[in-house]
Amino acid sequence: MDLSIIIPAYNERETIGPCLVRVAAALPEIDKEIIIVDDGSSDGTREWLQANVDGIRGEDCAFEIDAEGALRITTGAAKAVSVRIELHESNIGKGGALQTGLALVSGDVIVIQDADLEYDPDDWVEMYDLIAGRKVADVVYGSRFYGRAHRALYFHHYMANRLISFCFNALYNQQLTDIEVCYKMFSAEVLETLRITANDFGFEVQFSAQVALARRWRIYEIGIRYFGRTYEEGKKINWRDGVKALWYLIKYRLV
Repeated sequence: MDLSIIIPAYNERETIGPCLVRVAAALPEIDKEIIIVDDGSSDGTREWLQANVDGIRGEDCAFEIDAEGALRITTGAAKAVSVRIELHESNIGKGGALQTGLALVSGDVIVIQDADLEYDPDDWVEMYDLIAGRKVADVVYGSRFYGRAHRALYFHHYMANRLISFCFNALYNQQLTDIEVCYKMFSAEVLETLRITANDFGFEVQFSAQVALARRWRIYEIGIRYFGRTYEEGKKINWRDGVKALWYLIKYRLV
């Protein structure tokens, strides 16, 4: 089963290249379609993408970054890998970038990957197996709260994530520990039922709400590693997004 990877990117010039290298190397036995959506970057991200990756397609290939920071295709163990970029003229938000990507995917299984190296694509192995191998899941969430290696950062972020997940579980009758996590992998059948409209980080709540309220999808959760960043290192989510997430929990439960 082919895998489609959506990478929303906003001002990630330093990490987008290494992220692409890791994504292409993950699950080497699986054909992969990589869709990168630049959401109005102003730091050179979109220019690097235009110069290095648009329209790449290769068999048995791998990627590496050379000494000048350019992307090179090398011989590797990976199966077919294709890369497509889409450019937003202005910054819409992560949800808007993901809507663009979701409209373009063609794979049997879809996964979301941030461009900032906070998440490790090697964690896809078990997620993919639950959907395509064992065929026991339709949606698989990663969780940063299952004891895997994760960077210790902000207490208020931790508490906000726990509160949002707790409220989600109470409102939607679920038992997920980390609905704000980037890593959500799901089948093409699930994608066909989604009607995402949130342009900001509200995507995480709206996606989870639609999956839960469908009452038909088999939902799993596994522990993943998390290499978090500080605000000085480029982290973008803030307390306002947490407040909005609590509002979205109620909004999407009622609408």
